[in-house]
Amino acid sequence: MAAPNQPPVSSPNARLSALHALAHTLDKGRPLDTAWAADRHFASLSPSDRAFAQMLAKTVLRRLGQIDNILKVFLERPLEARASRIMHALRLGTAQLIWLKTPPHAAVHATVELAKQLKMEKMSGLVNAVLKKVAHEGEAIAAAQDAAKINTPGWLWESWEMAYGADITRRIAEIHLTEPPVDISVKSDPEYWAGKLGGVVLPVKTDFGGSVRLRDTRAITQLSGFSEGKWWVQDLAAAIPAKLLGDVHDKRVIDLCAAPGGKTAQLAVSGAKVSAVDRSKDRIAMLKTNVHRLQLQAEYVTTDASKWLPAFAPDAILLDAPCSATGTLRRHPDVAWHRKPEDIARLMETQKKLLMHALGILAPGGTLVYAVCSLQPEEGERQIRQLLEEHKDVTLMPIKAAGLGVPEECVTSKGEIRTLPCHLSELGGMDGFYAAVLRKKG
Repeated sequence: MAAPNQPPVSSPNARLSALHALAHTLDKGRPLDTAWAADRHFASLSPSDRAFAQMLAKTVLRRLGQIDNILKVFLERPLEARASRIMHALRLGTAQLIWLKTPPHAAVHATVELAKQLKMEKMSGLVNAVLKKVAHEGEAIAAAQDAAKINTPGWLWESWEMAYGADITRRIAEIHLTEPPVDISVKSDPEYWAGKLGGVVLPVKTDFGGSVRLRDTRAITQLSGFSEGKWWVQDLAAAIPAKLLGDVHDKRVIDLCAAPGGKTAQLAVSGAKVSAVDRSKDRIAMLKTNVHRLQLQAEYVTTDASKWLPAFAPDAILLDAPCSATGTLRRHPDVAWHRKPEDIARLMETQKKLLMHALGILAPGGTLVYAVCSLQPEEGERQIRQLLEEHKDVTLMPIKAAGLGVPEECVTSKGEIRTLPCHLSELGGMDGFYAAVLRKKG
């Protein structure tokens, strides 16, 4: 019998798509999300096979350190670079055997067949031998590993220890090994939708609706209220920055770097006259589709947000800046492996450029919320410290946890938002985010 979270039957192409996704991320250093679009076979898979391929690839990436450590025990010598696809196949087989609980004969046979699909029949004997050893001894090896640490790149672990201490770092790394919750933002009456969808209302306060955490996350688009535009998928932490702007009814608000549109929707539901800005034509198209489904109104601008000069001075700006995305590793485990330390400095320059431009176009007395889904202080707290030191016409407006409904631990001593994946762990955790409210002097 298949494991409860694994489709009982999956086509060979599902495993092949998962393998291509690993190659896309680990060999080419590209985001996992773009792998499925690059795979011509993926779109032809059934919905259950697509879900299986994605789950399989994400399981490998969440457990990559453990998997490679286990395979090292059973490989007489490292595989050559030209055999990287076989290494990916072995990783997929190991993930199925140890974490997805696929019956050993099925996992080994499917992986041997995958080697043949790759036209690497000569390696099928090695695949068979290694995975049979994994089936017999792999679980014992995995149980003895320090899973939290071995699955976290060293540079990330060290940076989090410096920022948050050893205990919090371990809690972050441990929760990264679990599936993330699925939250929705509802336009109104969160209690009703929690009951209707079998979810739970989350604590963050809002003027228009609220956040609901779902228990059943299968077939999201088929759930009641989706096609009618009553709610949209958005993690609780990602829903906080737009709330920090306060009452935006009838105000001109710009959502910079707006796609996929969750924050634009929040602002529109709250009565703002919102302009959604993003440089990507495809992402703006996706944003339009999402906002249209929700039966909301917004202005859409496809341009470089660091250069756009609106015809008006906005009352408020929400800047959810491009970042390392290390706060979303549960959803995007590939980030841990394709992000590098040197990326942070480059991203900081982009963030600073966007911040300076946003303050330049903001009306005197206006409010700017700066946010990043990053756990790296350089992109959050330190970015704002430097801004405040260099620009005396900008003031940090302290946030109060009680007024927002977030746990006290999510607000720093200076009044900024700093959510960690291990916060609200009793409810399943949340994404990692940083946000600050800035006021431009009049």
